[in-house]
Parts: sequence; structure tokens; C-alpha cells
Amino acid sequence: MEKRRKVILITDGDEYARRAVEIVAKEIGGRCISMSFGNPSKLSGPEIIKMIKKAKNDPVLVMFDDSGFVGEGAGERALRYIATHKELEILGVIAVASRTRREEWTRIDVAIDQFGELTPYGVDKFGIPETEIGRMSGDTVYNLDELHLPLIVGIGDIGKMGKKDSYEKGAPITKKAVEFILERSGFNEQRDSKHGDDL
Repeated sequence: MEKRRKVILITDGDEYARRAVEIVAKEIGGRCISMSFGNPSKLSGPEIIKMIKKAKNDPVLVMFDDSGFVGEGAGERALRYIATHKELEILGVIAVASRTRREEWTRIDVAIDQFGELTPYGVDKFGIPETEIGRMSGDTVYNLDELHLPLIVGIGDIGKMGKKDSYEKGAPITKKAVEFILERSGFNEQRDSKHGDDL
């Protein structure tokens, strides 16, 4: 039986996000599905699955974006398809704050602010903690709560946050969110164990 690919879902897909996620994926030894970027998302769930299966390494970072569409838009439909696919293991989700406070929100397990600090409060697009614990507003988060995902990490606008997450700086806040998911999911231990077996 083919091994289940290990995937991190990211609810942002504009050009800034693409550059940031590509850099982070390279630094952690994973892969970014660059063609999943778009504002809004253009690829369907089945199309993304094919690309995930062809990726050389895990974890595979995949972007989804609804461009502010309220309700379940194209990005969220694709996210739902990926999140419930039996051939994938979802390690976690990076939920990205929206520009404005629309109707859409999600619970989060933790957030990372613009200084790279963990906080129980949701954050805004600048990565500044807000007033609600365990909850955050975003554009492409409509269906996260009902998908029973293992870990949801809130973060400000990827690749931006007042230049604190600029891809030119290596997108340090996004990288920390990815590393947090890898640590909590046990991915790092599994990878170290596998490398130990190869020695």
C-alpha cells in the first residue's frame, strides 16, 4: 500500500504567500505546491491531489484562497477535498487572518504573533493579538471547524505582517508556524527515526 503523504494546509494563496511558503518549504526540506497559489484558488481538489502525489518530499505545503468570498468558495471546497482524502495525513493547518472582520472565523489551538511568540489569542492580519481566546477571523476558514483537523495555528498575513514575515527575510513567522506543526505532529521524530534506520 502506498504511504500516506504528509500535508500542511495553508489558508492563503496570494503572491506574497507563494513566495513565503516556497522559501519555508525549501528550508525545512519539504515541498510547496506552487501551482496551488491564486487569489482566489484555481485548482480543484483532484488536481491538487495529483500534484501532492508527485511531490518528492514530505511535508507538502498546499495553499488555498477564497479572496474574501463569504461561505464555502472554491478554495474551501478544494481544502475540504484535500483534508478528507484517505491517502493523505494532514499534519495541521495554518489559518491566516483576513484583512477585514467578515462573518468567517475558526477556532484555533494557538496563534503566533508578529514577533514569533505563541499566544492563546487570535491575531489580526498584522500578527497582533486580538481579544478572543482560541478564535480568529479569516477569509478561507469557513469549514475548518467541521473538518476535525489535528492542529490549527493562527497567523497574520503570510509574507507581510508589516514586513516582519517578508520572504526576503526568510518568512520567519510562517516558518515558525510550520515548524510548530511538524513538532507537535511527531513528524520530526518520524523523520529522525527513518534517517537513523538508513545509517
